[in-house]
Amino acid sequence: MTATSRIGVTGLAVMGANLARNIARHGVPVAVHNRTTAKTKEFIEAYGDEGTFTAAETTEDFVAALEKPRRIIVMVKAGAPVDGVIAELTPLLDEGDIIIDAGNSHFPDTVRRTEECAAGGLRFMGIGVSGGEEGALLGPSIMPGGDPSAYAEVEEILTSIAAVVDGTPCCVHVGPGGAGHYVKMVHNGIEYADIQLIAEAYDLLTHVAGLDAPAISAIFEEWNTGDLESFLIEITAKVLGKTDEKTGNPLVEMIVDQAEQKGTGTWTAIDALGLGIPLTGITEAVFARGLSALRDERKAAAGTLAGPNPESSTDRPDLVEDIRQALYASKVVAYAQGFAQMRAASKANDWDLDLGAMATIWRGGCIIRAQFLNRIRDAYTEHGDVTNLLMVPYFTEAVANAQDAWRRVVITATEQGVAIPAFASSLSYYDAYRRERGPASLIQGLRDFFGAHTYRRIDVEGSYHTRWPQDGVEVRTDA
Repeated sequence: MTATSRIGVTGLAVMGANLARNIARHGVPVAVHNRTTAKTKEFIEAYGDEGTFTAAETTEDFVAALEKPRRIIVMVKAGAPVDGVIAELTPLLDEGDIIIDAGNSHFPDTVRRTEECAAGGLRFMGIGVSGGEEGALLGPSIMPGGDPSAYAEVEEILTSIAAVVDGTPCCVHVGPGGAGHYVKMVHNGIEYADIQLIAEAYDLLTHVAGLDAPAISAIFEEWNTGDLESFLIEITAKVLGKTDEKTGNPLVEMIVDQAEQKGTGTWTAIDALGLGIPLTGITEAVFARGLSALRDERKAAAGTLAGPNPESSTDRPDLVEDIRQALYASKVVAYAQGFAQMRAASKANDWDLDLGAMATIWRGGCIIRAQFLNRIRDAYTEHGDVTNLLMVPYFTEAVANAQDAWRRVVITATEQGVAIPAFASSLSYYDAYRRERGPASLIQGLRDFFGAHTYRRIDVEGSYHTRWPQDGVEVRTDA
């Protein structure tokens, strides 16, 4: 087979197929391959006229169709399937060839694969791609990580297929090793929190404000014209406005209330625990999905466990506006936590992440794309290495202005028995973060009592231990 393709895509499920089509539509010859040959034939029959494709039935033909250095995008399920594809490709490749994992791989796997490929003279990249199947075809947000020299070989292709906002492609080299997949992981974690907050707002508007789905759809449509303008708010209005053809009811009321997940939110929460970063909003969103999965248990509990008698609060004209402000303030906290996590990971892994650039490339193509991200980009441009976005004047003022409404919403929801884990935990995080002194002194005292873990004093240097059960005398332990 003649080597005529500039890049190859193996794995032609929806995301892989749409990426290949996107690349070909931009004038780049693409070799396509799938382990199931029938899938490759179906792809060519459906989309072969969209660009210059070379269909390969075998891995050998696929590699032979590529110009050197070979550039191969792997779009298969994360985990063992990625390792399997790499194992098939490696014996057929030459030194300097590039393997690109564009799936949702866990970043430690990307670090490992980078090292394994480097040992064989191959360059490996892990890139995050966000935007779903539509984004993959029309312009995703792309987060490439790995060897900078490898990125230089594919930069023109990736930037050409990425979403564009204000003339800037939503694609930038994130950093070495697993940095690209790490940033995509945190993106997905923020997405979990964003969606959970929207769901809680919907729940409050339904069960506290007493509004029906069409009315709430109109509210979200209005919210999408202000500070909350985003892809998720936009599609929320559309989902809530959809009527079920079978029953005539709002479709959202006919969908089983069990939210599934693929693991990236869990990875984000676990990683934050390891870094010591309080990631309350994202973690509560993951827990909320887990609780939603306990449908049979919830059904039993609904007839057994006591709660308040909810009453409609439609007589509160300010309730809808309060919920909007609480949603915005909680969203600020979720993003602040996510960016704080990336900052900590960057330092821990020597990635030198440009967090302003991350906000820039998330403005288009990806699921969390929002007008809000312009504010975050500007914050890093104006204030440099921000420890926490809550300390940036714009966000400090925005949350301060919203806090009274935020507190009223949390109080009302609690009184009405409506669960709001993301709203409430975000407010608690905000209140804890703004306190100069909290109750952790007692925690450390208790740890010292039962485990002699020591403590530090506020008036003198050093570590101390009190012999609590013995004579109660305090002794310095580091002298």
